[in-house]
Amino acid sequence: MELHQIRYFLAVAGELNFSRAAEKCDVSQPALSRAIIQLEEEFGGLLFHRERRLTNLSSLGRLVKPYLEQVWGDSGEALRTAKTYAGAGLRTSLNIGIMTTIAPNQFTDLIVAIRQAHPAVELQLSDANAKELEVKLVGGELDAAVCAFPGKEPDERMQVIPLFREQMMIVVHPSHRLASQPFVRVEDLDGESYIHRNHCEFAGYADGILREKGVTVSPTYFSDNEDWTLAMIAAGLGFGFMPIHSVNHEGVVAIPIVEPEFWRVVNLVTLTQETYSPALGALVQETMRKPWFGEKAIGARKPVPEYQEVD
Repeated sequence: MELHQIRYFLAVAGELNFSRAAEKCDVSQPALSRAIIQLEEEFGGLLFHRERRLTNLSSLGRLVKPYLEQVWGDSGEALRTAKTYAGAGLRTSLNIGIMTTIAPNQFTDLIVAIRQAHPAVELQLSDANAKELEVKLVGGELDAAVCAFPGKEPDERMQVIPLFREQMMIVVHPSHRLASQPFVRVEDLDGESYIHRNHCEFAGYADGILREKGVTVSPTYFSDNEDWTLAMIAAGLGFGFMPIHSVNHEGVVAIPIVEPEFWRVVNLVTLTQETYSPALGALVQETMRKPWFGEKAIGARKPVPEYQEVD
């Protein structure tokens, strides 16, 4: 049974005339008659009694008519809902999680762009560490997340679009013994006091490399807050390990770390799916359109590099 057959049946039931029903449906009478016959074959009986110029519903026709009216009405409502959803008439909410170690200044213009170009999309933003974001995304609490996966491959259930790449830096007070150096080797950090960022996604990965190099550092302060971390470094209480774009305190100096270098790629992450919802599609579209720190999103270029690189 197909929708056009239901439409033709209801037209004949309303007009009680095959010719007028065909005109109403803008089809030829033979085409309409064939559709009704096919419907009768499927239902196993006549739907109409045809007597010269008189056409009347059969008992079977009267029996199925309310059900076919409901099917036709539901299909129309489904189509109207879909068209409204695809347009701007239906407001949809999008829950996005952002990793706490990412500088927020790059996301304000993205939020503004989405609101201007897609006013029906309501953004709900929250921040958490990378592990929590992964759990919430897989658990359905988030529609998308912005995070990095240094030293590991993302969950196979996730679809990852790289946005930008940034280097991790050693951050110290301007009077620190390493402050004037053009770069800092991992070995140079041995014995230093360390300001630990609790939500740093590099923590476990970098710890392994420090152990391999025989380097020991002494955590003197633990913080969930990037501003507090920078304030402690500016007070000369130790060094920090931060992405270059998050170093925004006048009282500190950021120096590249080498042997090895540490890099991360920040990604837009969703659950793997064949097609995006209109709201999620709007997010992906604007994320790819936006320049990240003056450069086109990695995911909008070809070829796409690896998730992170460590030289």
